[in-house]
Amino acid sequence: MTELRLRDPIHGFVHADALEAALIGSRPLQRLRWIHQLGLTFLVYPGAEHSRFAHVLGAMHLAGRIFDALVDKRPDLVPAAERPRLRRLARAAALLHDVGHAPFSHSAEDRFEAGIDHEEMSRRLLSGDEVSALFARAGDGVQVGEVIDLLAGRVAPERRFLAQIVSGELDVDKMDYLLRDSLYCGVRYGVYDLDRLLDTLVPIVDPETGAVGIGVEEGGVHAAEALVLARYYMFTQVYFNVTGKALEHHLTEWLRLRAHFWPADPEAFLREDDASVLAALRASTDEHARAVVDRAHFPLAFETREHLSAAERQEFEAALPQLLDRFERGAVLVARSAKDPHRLGPSRVLVSSADGRVEPMERASHFIRHLTRIDRYRVYTRPGIRDEVAAWLRRRFPPG
Repeated sequence: MTELRLRDPIHGFVHADALEAALIGSRPLQRLRWIHQLGLTFLVYPGAEHSRFAHVLGAMHLAGRIFDALVDKRPDLVPAAERPRLRRLARAAALLHDVGHAPFSHSAEDRFEAGIDHEEMSRRLLSGDEVSALFARAGDGVQVGEVIDLLAGRVAPERRFLAQIVSGELDVDKMDYLLRDSLYCGVRYGVYDLDRLLDTLVPIVDPETGAVGIGVEEGGVHAAEALVLARYYMFTQVYFNVTGKALEHHLTEWLRLRAHFWPADPEAFLREDDASVLAALRASTDEHARAVVDRAHFPLAFETREHLSAAERQEFEAALPQLLDRFERGAVLVARSAKDPHRLGPSRVLVSSADGRVEPMERASHFIRHLTRIDRYRVYTRPGIRDEVAAWLRRRFPPG
């Protein structure tokens, strides 16, 4: 297949070479057209109809931009002869990083057969005959096994930055989905200065591990802070929206009652998408299916404050079994929304100052240092028992 040029509302024209174009035409990638990026959030924010397919195209585009930014700062980072191949490797990994997502993305991703997750399904799809054949025919030096290793973080310490481009503290996944989700939801919470952030990214050797990772110049600290704040507000206002969480739990309860799991077999998995699940939901008379299709979700009976301490969380969780035992299973839905949006990943983001000092972002940024974990419980019920459940919980957990 020849190269492609695609118009994207976030990044303008996105160019794809022969390998990327072939991958875009493959079944695993085309399936992502039928997976909503934000699950059932389109029932809350009407514009949120965008797909995982558009997101991975944006991630691929940004992978090339980050690779170029890092090499421009340190030309010795990668030998000149290797740059084109490694750049294509990073872009291919970004393009393929979401192929294993189940219908409605994160809404019910814990319902895979055999206890696998979407990352394992991605590995199985990439190892399959279709994708492997595309790399064999058009890879031009990039091997599918390298992509699998990169997505799993299996890289040499001096190449750690390659894995972090796709999945790390300042990765293309976050950079794209914040801007994309904000645009399609019609909000401004996810907006940050992408160009300034990219301009201040720099490869930094971690003095503790010796690995070469993606850091930020001192002048880019505020740009990184803006991304963190955008992520924080998108979680509080969009991803953890009160109605969205209710619909998500109706979906998972419906799947539980049907004993339905996402197939562990890649061929069977490729036949599952939002359209197939929605068709089954629309044909069902189950109350949880109707709650989604008719947007007639259980009303909110109770919610904790947004930042529970560990002790408060334990106290609330200790009361839940007694509450749930009082009512028929499925009559009460309990949703926990928990995230450390200021914790960008498992490793550290290092900041490089003009005088050569290197320090963790948490030390360089007073703002990030003082952000706390989002941890909130919400309880939804059938309308007839809402007041009873609300009163029971308020007696045990009075406001304040």
